[in-house]
Amino acid sequence: MNARTEIARLEGYLAWEAEVAAAERDARAFAGQFPWLPAAERESLEQAYAADRLRYAEEVVDRAVERCRRLAARYRSECRRICARWAALCLSVTLAAALFAVVPAALRA
Repeated sequence: MNARTEIARLEGYLAWEAEVAAAERDARAFAGQFPWLPAAERESLEQAYAADRLRYAEEVVDRAVERCRRLAARYRSECRRICARWAALCLSVTLAAALFAVVPAALRA
């Protein structure tokens, strides 16, 4: 793999670890609103909260990745279409120039 790919992977890993830490922090804060719950129930609530938030974060990332893939496919398709049009235009101009060069000489002969 190239350096850009490795950097992107590292950035992704760090972003996910930051999301996990934020989910755990927020879960503790949420469960802390219920001081009357026994410690085991508060811990269970924290785990459920963090798991739910991380599941949601995974869904968001998955949707973003899928959107990026669809856009990349669309842009590749559009680029191929534009390149084909330019190639056709260049070929047409070349053929027209060749005809303008050859036809007068052929008519004189």
